[in-house]
Amino acid sequence: MAEIKSESVADFMSESVADFARNTYLEHRIGDKRIIHLIQKWLKAGVLDDGTLTVSEEGTGQGSVISPLLANVYLHYVFDLWAERWRQREAVSTVVITRYADDLVIGFERRADAIRFLAMMRKRFEKFALSLHPEKTRLIEFGRFAVEDRKRQGLGKPETFNFLGFTLICAQSRRGAFLLTRKTRRDRKRAKLREIRDQLRRRRHHPIPDQGRWLQQVIRGFFNYHAVPTNADTLVVFRKHVIRLWKRALNRRSNRDKISWDRIEKIAADWLPDPMILHPWPEERFAVKHPRWKPDARKSPVRFCAGGTG
Repeated sequence: MAEIKSESVADFMSESVADFARNTYLEHRIGDKRIIHLIQKWLKAGVLDDGTLTVSEEGTGQGSVISPLLANVYLHYVFDLWAERWRQREAVSTVVITRYADDLVIGFERRADAIRFLAMMRKRFEKFALSLHPEKTRLIEFGRFAVEDRKRQGLGKPETFNFLGFTLICAQSRRGAFLLTRKTRRDRKRAKLREIRDQLRRRRHHPIPDQGRWLQQVIRGFFNYHAVPTNADTLVVFRKHVIRLWKRALNRRSNRDKISWDRIEKIAADWLPDPMILHPWPEERFAVKHPRWKPDARKSPVRFCAGGTG
């Protein structure tokens, strides 16, 4: 399995912003010239960072609102269509491609396909002034048979990789079957806790209900994304760390009225959501069920009209 992440596409667009806006990549789907003109103006608007306006004649500014949208359009034509054609014509075995913005994870059934694809993709990207991140682009053995294959070779456990805020790990279920485990990236969790700590420091003297409502929104937002199966332990630990940070912030308000662990636990129970898995298992999420027609259905089945050819 290969984890392939391109550096920001915005940094590598060699065309001028006006040329890109007029490029057939956009005009292929957008027929309204006024929309093309608006995109041109948007690209030339620049980026305001700490009161400093930066305007570039090439690419889009890092952090620009339209940057990920145009990067998606760019990569659709540069990568998606090319990769689908390669999979149909060149691949010897099964190839699974997952792309989100400029992050790519591609699974290959055979290593030979992975090596050929990576080499050809580098050449493909070079034609469009793109490159692969040298540290984040790698070929790893991962999947259902990786554990046994590496054991036969005298190697250690399969490598892990990061994708969209999660660390993906080859694991086993209680019954011994292969289990793809997703854990929140440690650096992302630590960064979020640092952000909460800094905000609690600023909100230290706010009323406890106000702090509780704010923390409730923050934790619920974290859970809404990270509450996937196999990640329950992370949710529990994250909530405990937040409670510890909250207790520390409240104790620093006064040297006299210290908050005990019993009291902070009661306060947390009133305001902070409990950790629970919110997302279904992948096999359930992807098990699409198509409705079939039934006699009592609202929409009647399609019928041929008599005399339609006469």
